[in-house]
Amino acid sequence: MDLPVVDLAPFLGAAGGGEEEVRALCATVSASLRDTGALLVKDPRCSAADNDRFLDVVERYFARSADEKRLQERPHLHYQVGVTPEGVEVPRSLVDKDMQEKIKGMPEEFQPATPKGPDPKWRYMWRVGPRPANTRFKELNSEPVIPDGLPEWKETMDSWGSKMISAIEVVAEMAAIGFGLPKDAFTSLMKEGPHLLAPTGSDLQRHGSEGTVFAGFHYDLNFLTIHGRSRFPGLNIWLRNGKKMEVKVPVGCLLIQSGKQLEWLTGGECLAGMHEVVVTKRTLDAIALAKEQNRSLWRVSSTLFAHIASDAILKPLGHFAETPNADSYPPVRAGDYVEQELSVINLKGKDGL
Repeated sequence: MDLPVVDLAPFLGAAGGGEEEVRALCATVSASLRDTGALLVKDPRCSAADNDRFLDVVERYFARSADEKRLQERPHLHYQVGVTPEGVEVPRSLVDKDMQEKIKGMPEEFQPATPKGPDPKWRYMWRVGPRPANTRFKELNSEPVIPDGLPEWKETMDSWGSKMISAIEVVAEMAAIGFGLPKDAFTSLMKEGPHLLAPTGSDLQRHGSEGTVFAGFHYDLNFLTIHGRSRFPGLNIWLRNGKKMEVKVPVGCLLIQSGKQLEWLTGGECLAGMHEVVVTKRTLDAIALAKEQNRSLWRVSSTLFAHIASDAILKPLGHFAETPNADSYPPVRAGDYVEQELSVINLKGKDGL
């Protein structure tokens, strides 16, 4: 099964789309988020060249020595800005007993790879967009960390990050319309959210053997996640029907995945999409080609986590408040929910330290 590719141009008015066409596209967006937890989009404002420029800069950063990169580490801020070294983030499937039971109950061919310990990936957290002047959640809204020696870093991160946020906002509006909610039902809650451009860096020179798990089976704790195309495949997602599929992102497309905050706001109508990143046969083919072409062997994902604002309340919206599962999603501040999740995956101490 292939994920649908939704062109955002008609909704943006760039392709002269009629009302019927736009409504049909909105229905496709909401149905895909509900049924598969993911979809592919084409946004005329986000080009493949933009994505390549971003990957080039981030590859150069991750190629630095571990000691050089650790200068940008901020553990006291829960790693929500700056670099997270490999071996820090723990995949949820290693610590969540309910998830482990769920995995055991899956047919063998759909089970995720079993991680051996914390993820062997690096990650850089770069905040995108304005933050609130007053918030109870200072650590989730901290100032950015800029690495030395990369003069183009800030402009490249801000430019690509703002383009991906713009794409997410359009998808959020289309999803709201498709779900029968007001157009701004989601985007009004995203204003001044702690959005993070969070590229991961996986060293395929050191960890390039088939079956290596870079990101163990997990869901994303935020609202929606968006990725540009990586130069090395390896992302597997699980559809709502329990089937596992390897994602192929066409050139010029962006991948959107539903996160836990969307699940909350829809009362479980959309479930947070489960996924993992593993070295597959297709990854090995891409490694061989990169070696031939003398290219970087760092697998960089241009991931952006779009969030609901930290001080906003997460609860089922509109008609979703009447659904049978709505009681499983009691009102909670988005920031409190995020901090609780960060604690589980070892990015924040259990006692808040």
